[in-house]
Amino acid sequence: MPFTTIISVAELALHVEDPEWVIVDARFKLDDKGKGRADYETAHIPGAVYAHLEEDLSGPVIKGVTGRHPLPSVDKVSQVFSRFGIDTSVQVVAYDDMGGTMAAARVWWLLGWMGHAAVAVLDGGWQQWLKLQLPVRGGVERRPGRQFIPHHRDEWIVTADQVDRMRQDPHQRVLDARSADRFRGENETIDPLPGHITGAISAPYAGNLDSEGRFLPREQLSERYRKLLGDVPVDKVVVYCGSGVTAAHDILAMKLAGMGEAGLYAGSYSEWITHPERPVAK
Repeated sequence: MPFTTIISVAELALHVEDPEWVIVDARFKLDDKGKGRADYETAHIPGAVYAHLEEDLSGPVIKGVTGRHPLPSVDKVSQVFSRFGIDTSVQVVAYDDMGGTMAAARVWWLLGWMGHAAVAVLDGGWQQWLKLQLPVRGGVERRPGRQFIPHHRDEWIVTADQVDRMRQDPHQRVLDARSADRFRGENETIDPLPGHITGAISAPYAGNLDSEGRFLPREQLSERYRKLLGDVPVDKVVVYCGSGVTAAHDILAMKLAGMGEAGLYAGSYSEWITHPERPVAK
């Protein structure tokens, strides 16, 4: 059975030399965009390839139109995954050093969007790998290329106009995956207009993790999201964050809880505020 949500460090350790497994190191820091790659080159899980959030996993930013990390085109993401050696036969595991909340969940979501179900986030990430004193390797690794054939699922993407309707519909939910203070419009250091999409509910991605950066048990995740959603089914839910990256973590948590697939507002808050007529609340 393929891994389609998360995978333990112990399980991954059994497959680091398996040619039918692809490990993707997705470490990235918003305030130091070269640090993730530098950290990877210093030490990474053996066999892992490196995916840069902005160079590999995002499309071009158009000022005043897009958010900060637009989705890459289908052609671009297909080329990236082909370069990583991903085809329909492989199991993919992505990790970062933030409990999957940064680019690892983005890798998971992008592959799912492209129709590749066999992809999981490493539970606990890089820190848990180090904690168990498992082997690491330095340098840059490359895998033999394979042909990645996309079967993209456009229904996973929710537009700003759809979000505008959903936020006003009591039978649907708009979740904000950012920290609670940013939702309230406090301590905003990234986006020029503090606040949140009017009608959205705060659902910080950090609430999906325990003190060691591992996902909470499925039962606790289910309880958390049932409190947020009430009777609204997950297929009537959209998640956003600042730029569409960490929102994937909430989507992953709901799937891990057995609740189904929520939609992603990929442009997220940084796209929403490019149009002054779109309502913002604090």
